[in-house]
Parts: sequence; C-alpha cells; structure tokens
Amino acid sequence: MESIWDRLTSSHIIDLAQPLHRGMPVSANHPAFQLALMRRHGDIVRSDGGSAANEIIVIGGHVGTHIDALAHVSQDGILHGGVEPDSIQSNLGFSELGIETVEPIVCRGVILDIAALHGVDLLEGGYEVSVEDLDEAARRQSVDVMEGDAVLIRTGWSRHWNNPTAFIGTETGTPGPGEAAAGWLSEHRIRLAGAETIAFEVIAPARGHAVLPAHRILLVEAGIHIIEVMDLSALAEVGVSEFLFVASPLKLVGATGSPIRPIALIDD
Repeated sequence: MESIWDRLTSSHIIDLAQPLHRGMPVSANHPAFQLALMRRHGDIVRSDGGSAANEIIVIGGHVGTHIDALAHVSQDGILHGGVEPDSIQSNLGFSELGIETVEPIVCRGVILDIAALHGVDLLEGGYEVSVEDLDEAARRQSVDVMEGDAVLIRTGWSRHWNNPTAFIGTETGTPGPGEAAAGWLSEHRIRLAGAETIAFEVIAPARGHAVLPAHRILLVEAGIHIIEVMDLSALAEVGVSEFLFVASPLKLVGATGSPIRPIALIDD
C-alpha cells in the first residue's frame, strides 16, 4: 500500500510566493521592505575561527505575498462577527481576529485562469473579473469550486512583478474580482481566495483603493481570508486546475496580516 510519504515525495511542488527584496512593489499604504546585515562575517571571530552573519528585516503584515486576518477590514465600524474594533484593538494589536488565530492551511486548491479564458497572458489594468468569468473558467477547466477550497484567480498580473510602477498600477488600475464575483466566492463558502495583485480585487485606473467591496464581502461579511501578491505563473504553465494547497501565516499575535509562502502540491 502506498504511504502518505510516498505520495508526498512523488508530488511536484510549485512555489506560489513572490520573493522579498528591496525595491519590490509595495502599496503606498504599507512600509517598504527593508533588509540589512547587522553583523557581517569577520565582525566577530570565535576562537576556533568561526563567524556568523545576521540581519534585521523590516516588513509590514501586508507586504509581499501575504494573508489578511479578519481584523484587517471593518465596515461601518464593525468587524467580522459583529465585533466593534474599539473593544479589541490597542497599540499591541488585536485581542481577537488577529492573524495568529488562522490555523495552518491544508486544503484542496483550485486555480481559475481568467487570463487564459480570454486568450491572453495578462488582463488589462482595471479589468473586472465577473461572475460569468468565474463560471466559464470553471466550465472550461472542468473543475467545480467546493466548500473549503482555496480559490486562486489568475489574471497574469505577476508578469509585472519586476516593474514596481506597473505592478502597483496607480495610473492603469489592476484587474481582479468585482463585488459580484466576491459574492460568488462567498456563496461557494470557500476557505480563502487568492490573486496576484496587491489589492486582490479590481482597482479602476487612477482610483487607488477608493473602495474595496470584495474585502468587505469576504473578510467582514463571510469571514473568508484573502491572499494577495501571489505568483501563479508556474502553476498556470503546468495546466492543472486542482491541487493540494498548503500555507501557514506567521503567528504574529494581534496582527492584521502576515507574510505567507503558499505552495501547490501536484501528483506527478
């Protein structure tokens, strides 16, 4: 009988995270990523000739590939579950709904390739992914979205990663699900939704983060986590529609988000 270890070692692993480096695209709402060596090899040398280097890292909870906690967004002064922010927030963060409450994620993953659906490598900035897009992509890929899935929406936007101005899309906007598509995801009772852009949802040209209805629907109303700034290019190239999805946020007590490194495991 084939063991779990046999299955795992025969699987193909695809990294779905973007690399963290200085100068990478970061929303103006969050601090720029910084890494600096605090100790270099040779600064201190032990009696046996050994030496060590180490660094300091500055990163926001919503920088790079990251997951949103339910404490991240409120609507009309209310968080998910009807919680009032003032009752749980302080300079130490949140006593409830923080990212440390998110259990390690191991579930079925589904990619809906909207760029491929439209026969392009990259959707235009400001393109709103519709309910029809999601339904048609699922039909085209012969996959059903089920309760508890991690649903990843590919727009091709990760192709802009090495061009921070284009990736942030201040003037062009960015593609992503609109309000109706977010409702579709909520109705399917998925575990989380992921995409390649900084904001996940559609951002109109020159509008910035004026309103974020998909965040309201998913985080506040449905309690569904969002992963942003993913790299779905390698997964799309493989051509599979479903896979084992594994990811785990850092246990940052009281934080509204966390860097995360999601992976897809595909049975060879």
